[in-house]
This record gives sequence, structure tokens and C-alpha cells, in this order.
Amino acid sequence: MKTRRHAKILELINEYSIDTQEELLRRLREDGFDVTQATVSRDIKELRLVKTLSHDGKYQYSTGKDTVRDISSKFFSLLADSALSINNAKNIVVIKCLTGMAQAVCAAMDSIHWDTVVGTLAGDDTIFVVTKDDESAERLTADLKRIVG
Repeated sequence: MKTRRHAKILELINEYSIDTQEELLRRLREDGFDVTQATVSRDIKELRLVKTLSHDGKYQYSTGKDTVRDISSKFFSLLADSALSINNAKNIVVIKCLTGMAQAVCAAMDSIHWDTVVGTLAGDDTIFVVTKDDESAERLTADLKRIVG
């Protein structure tokens, strides 16, 4: 029952802009879950839900993981501001950055979870990106160069 309720809560916060425990409680009851405010409060803690600022300026419950758009925009901004060159050799993409920026760019890139990226390694000014194959490295290089402009 708890697992089903947790799944329903995650579904509800993804579907609706829910900003209070009371609203979450009401929606759960509408969907047939017999819950109390204390249970909802406990569920929020167990699911580690947080309130994040939505695009309309209101706070709403979120897993904190649905900020991929925010993360990707930060990555694009960091890459555009920091990258000096982007090249590939076979299935490895090499990104040269301003000194001290490679780790930040790499961390932002890692949080996006690219399908074709096997792994990354960042030094002070260089990032190595290992892709699944040569074609993936070529596509990634082209995509990253478009971001940098």
C-alpha cells in the first residue's frame, strides 16, 4: 500500500503544481487513498520531496530531480563561457576549457546523463569524454560546438 501511495504521490506532483500538504492530501483522497495529514507529511520526508520555484513564480513539491532543464541550461551556459576548443579522436571527445573551469563543466555535463556517454574525466582545464563509439563522439562534438557557437 505504501509503495502504491508513494508512486501516486510522485505521479501527482509531476502532473499538478502542488504547493501544500493539504492539496496533496486532498488529491490522494480523491484517488481513493485513505490517508491522514501525518501520513502525507511522513511520505514527503521519505520521498525527500522539496519545494522548488516553478516557472510561474510559485513554490511546488518536487523530487529535485526534475530540474534537468535548469541543469542543462547551466551546462550550456558554463560550456559556452568556458570552452576554448572541442575535438574528438575516435570515441573520445576532448574539451579544452579556461583554467579552473573543466571540473564545473564536467559536473554539469554528468548530471545530464547523455545516452552515448560512457564516462567523463576532468582536470583543471581539460575534459575527456568517452563515448560508446566513434559516431557518437562525432555527433557529440558537433552538438557541443553548436552550443559554444
